[in-house]
Order: sequence, then C-alpha cells, then structure tokens
Amino acid sequence: MSDCCSVNPKSDNAPVVMSCPVNGARSKQVDMLTVKSLVRQLPLGMPNTQYYFCATPGCDVVYFPLDPRAPLFRRGDLIVRVGSKETADPIPVCYCFGFTRKDIQAEIAETGDSTIANRVSAEVKAGTCACEVKNPSGKCCLGTVARVVKDCVRDNQRTKVEVGTNLTQRPTQYECRQPPGGGIR
Repeated sequence: MSDCCSVNPKSDNAPVVMSCPVNGARSKQVDMLTVKSLVRQLPLGMPNTQYYFCATPGCDVVYFPLDPRAPLFRRGDLIVRVGSKETADPIPVCYCFGFTRKDIQAEIAETGDSTIANRVSAEVKAGTCACEVKNPSGKCCLGTVARVVKDCVRDNQRTKVEVGTNLTQRPTQYECRQPPGGGIR
C-alpha cells in the first residue's frame, strides 16, 4: 500500500510535546486520523506531518503541524465545539455520548451527584466509544468527565453552604464553576 492513504504520518522523530505557535503552551501530539475526522475541509496537497492539539482556553488554534508548510486549524475549522476552549453552553464534555457540562450540572442539582462518569465508563468498557475520531484531543474523555463531575459536586456543596449562611440570598440556578480562562481543562 502506498503512503498516499496513510492516516498516520511518519513521526518517528517528532517530539511528543511542542509549543503552540500562537500562545506558547505545551501541546501534545494528536493522531492524523483525529485531525482528518474533525477538520471541516482539509486542503488538497496537505503535507503528511505530525499534528499537535492546543487545549489552551482563549487560543483560537486547535491543531498545529510539525511541518511549517502544513496548515494550522482554528476553532472555526472544526465540525465540533472544543470543550476546553468554550465558555458558553453547550460545553462538550463527552463527545461520543453527547454529554455536556450542563447535563452534569443538572443531574447534580437534582440528585447531589452524577452518574454520567459511570455511564461513560461502562460504554468505554463495552467498546462503544470513538474518542479518537470524535474528541478533538483524540483522547478518551473519561478523565475530563470525572474532573468536571468532581468540580461540579464541590461547587454544588459550596453553593448550598453559602445559601445556608445567607438565607436572604436565593440562587436562581446552580452552576458549577469553570476553570480559570473558561472551558474544560
């Protein structure tokens, strides 16, 4: 088979981590399959090179190449919203099963906890996820889901304590905080 249809570039010498050319943040490698799956339109003649995923909130770059001749891709070039870069709902948390930060918030507001991480974990074990082609990072989102659940449970408990100490203040709706800079870590 020729290299023309290869989804993985020859990246034996590519560094595992590179700095984003826009913000300088350390960014990890992402599979070319992920880039090809999520970029709206790939240019013809694009060099077969290693790409990196920039998760930094506030930076518009999502994927940047090792080869400077290859294009970099910004938020608007993707077919999905990038959770780590979003500040407005819906903020994706699990791309395979469609869970958002609001889904987690709503379940915690109603029950005090969330079953979403366990539900996603069961699906991952069943082999029904497709993170490498649905999640912009190309990685499993289970760690992100668990972290968002933990943050939201903590913030829900903090909100209850604050409301209990100031009975004149009534929250209109519970919302878990976002990490500094917005989005998902």
